Amino acid sequence: MVDRTYGVSQTTSSQSVDAHKVLRNTYMLLAMTLLFSAVTAGAAMAMGVAQMNVFIFLIGAYGLMFLVHKTANSAMGLLATFAFTGFMGFTLGPILSAYLTLSNGPQLIMTALGMTAATFVGLSAVALITRKDFSFLANFIMAGAIVLVVAMVVAMIFNISGLALAVSAGFVLFSSALILYETSQIIHGGQTNYILATISLYVAIYNLFISLLSLLGMAGDD
Repeated sequence: MVDRTYGVSQTTSSQSVDAHKVLRNTYMLLAMTLLFSAVTAGAAMAMGVAQMNVFIFLIGAYGLMFLVHKTANSAMGLLATFAFTGFMGFTLGPILSAYLTLSNGPQLIMTALGMTAATFVGLSAVALITRKDFSFLANFIMAGAIVLVVAMVVAMIFNISGLALAVSAGFVLFSSALILYETSQIIHGGQTNYILATISLYVAIYNLFISLLSLLGMAGDD
């Protein structure tokens, strides 16, 4: 009689090792891209770059993101990843410069940064410790992304402060769901490409930080 249990055990162990490798590579690349974004944001601030037009930003961001997805299975994927995250950091520079002109600007930035870090660590820990499958969030994330992008553009064009507040709050929920979903995908073998995993988590962290900073600024009438 053939012992099938041993074969199942080997397969499970192999999947666990692969998931651990993807998770490790993702966190390493994520740390490097966040550091690179901080450098490009600092460069933009030092150069006094003006805030980018929203349509140019969307074209650049989604164009580079498309490039990352097209090259994710090659060495070019790493270059595309740093190009995308560098661009996002560069566009963040003017926003941070604007906040630094406020009397409590540095405090707002540090508070948003701390809240972002705490949220990311907390949600990642939930997914890693409980090992719960959060794949059911996929449809919510897809629909939420479309709704939020449209609402963001409308709020900027027509300068609707109430809608801008709702969009910021929506992005906080969206980003939190994306962190849970992507981490769960890595753990359960649904995501095996660390470049794509890095981009997803980076976008979640970026949107979370910007949204929290916006909410804190609105709370302080800034």
